[in-house]
Amino acid sequence: MTLSEWLDKWLENMADTLQPNTLRNYRSYIENHIRPALGDKQLARITPKDVQWFYEKLNNTLASCTVRRIHTTLHGALKAAKQAHLIANNPTEQIIAPRFSYGAKQVLTDEQLDVFMKVIAEDEVWCDFFYTKLTTGLRRGEICGLKWEDFDEANGTLKICRTVYRETGGELTAGDTKTSAGVRKIVLPVSTVQVLRKRKKSALTEWIFPNPLKPEQPTNPGSTYRQLKVLLKRAGLPNIRFHDLRQTFSVRALQNGVDVKTLSAMLGPYSAGFTLDTYAHVTTSMQKRAANAVGNFLSGTLQP
Repeated sequence: MTLSEWLDKWLENMADTLQPNTLRNYRSYIENHIRPALGDKQLARITPKDVQWFYEKLNNTLASCTVRRIHTTLHGALKAAKQAHLIANNPTEQIIAPRFSYGAKQVLTDEQLDVFMKVIAEDEVWCDFFYTKLTTGLRRGEICGLKWEDFDEANGTLKICRTVYRETGGELTAGDTKTSAGVRKIVLPVSTVQVLRKRKKSALTEWIFPNPLKPEQPTNPGSTYRQLKVLLKRAGLPNIRFHDLRQTFSVRALQNGVDVKTLSAMLGPYSAGFTLDTYAHVTTSMQKRAANAVGNFLSGTLQP
């Protein structure tokens, strides 16, 4: 069996377990990159050297994040082949996997955040949405997919169990989170509980943040992106991405004493190691402050 033949079988087996967007991405990585380079090779004869050559070739033309995602796809397919006893070893496990090259994070400074908060406070339609976004760090699809049944008013928690995305053809769909690890319960700040409690009193539908024009539907994630751009322009702030609001939340959480493990659990399917790598510039400064604090505490014991 060639790798190409196995990939077809693997995708067929995975079709019912993945979100449409994820399956579509897997197909794209396979058709555009994996199959042309390695597809004709016999599955059992693919070596770590072959995989390493493939990644090095990709590194010359693609962003590191794309190479990493292609690796994730190939690794998953070969892991399944090993579990099916088609190969003795997974060659992707015998090399150093491609790593993301993390660029500088675009986060709002304290002053910029104050300006942004003042601007959203003046927008009756979007104020609660962006306040909740900034105080939870939820992904765009996750916050759009929130229902009132997910909000535990008594305990001040929010269950994250679905995401809203647009399928091919334009239909808006609410489905499960990207992975089982994405299903989580987070504790909300008191201020966010108060915002949602007040909002619930006048709720018309099951959605916490319904489409302003069609409240029986969830808010379209694309609309939230466009509205962010409007608010940023109104506030005279840098043209950051929607995802950068998540970065802003994460950095502020770390700077205010939230430990990495707790932050990782709040953000979703990230390991603590991933979070540390992603926000190394923040954790480095925190470590320096900790080192200075310990040094000051112990300096007196070393005096003669």
